[in-house]
Amino acid sequence: MKKRTFKDGLYQQFARIGKALSSPHRIEMMELLAQGERTVESLTEELGQTMGNISAHLQVLREARLVEGRKEGLYVYYRLADDVVLGLLEGLRRVAEKQLAEVDRLVESFFGDRAELDAVGFDELRSRLKSGSAVLVDVRPSSEYAAGHISGAISIPHDELEERMSELPRDKEVVAYCRGPYCVFADEAVKALRDKRRKARRLEAGFPEWKEAGLPTGAGGPDKKTS
Repeated sequence: MKKRTFKDGLYQQFARIGKALSSPHRIEMMELLAQGERTVESLTEELGQTMGNISAHLQVLREARLVEGRKEGLYVYYRLADDVVLGLLEGLRRVAEKQLAEVDRLVESFFGDRAELDAVGFDELRSRLKSGSAVLVDVRPSSEYAAGHISGAISIPHDELEERMSELPRDKEVVAYCRGPYCVFADEAVKALRDKRRKARRLEAGFPEWKEAGLPTGAGGPDKKTS
């Protein structure tokens, strides 16, 4: 094989990944799959697209070996093909944040000034959980929590927070997290808690970033509530 032939072939394979990431819908789909397995039907409901479009996007992602599926009964459950794909999503986000001013403008126009929510970093969270001075709440849907969550977190989905707020201790600060740094559930949870005069902050990122960092995770049913 000649050098030029080798180089052309190599970068053609790299370009397959870039092509798969060229659709905003496919990137969002991958971020949802980073939370846990999903069916075509579930992705269709979440993304508001037709099943045909979702299936076509999944086919592109499968051809690039970014997602894979398993059949169970009448349904096919899709997931990210490897944990290394989490790193790819994280890298893509960081490059966009650093190089594209439009990202900051979009975030600010939607969330407003997030500085007042005073995000908690991973190191601080681990220290607070170890000392028992904070309680960690996963506000994603319960199915995503069951698929994987930050170790020590309790599950209170964002749409159940109002009615279940009494389950949270008043003498500890609540740290809320969800799907990632731009997921609205955690911000909404913090605001709802503060409206009830509870101490609350959001985690700076979400479960996929925590997992990608190699930090402790759990899976299965809800952890016991903290009292």
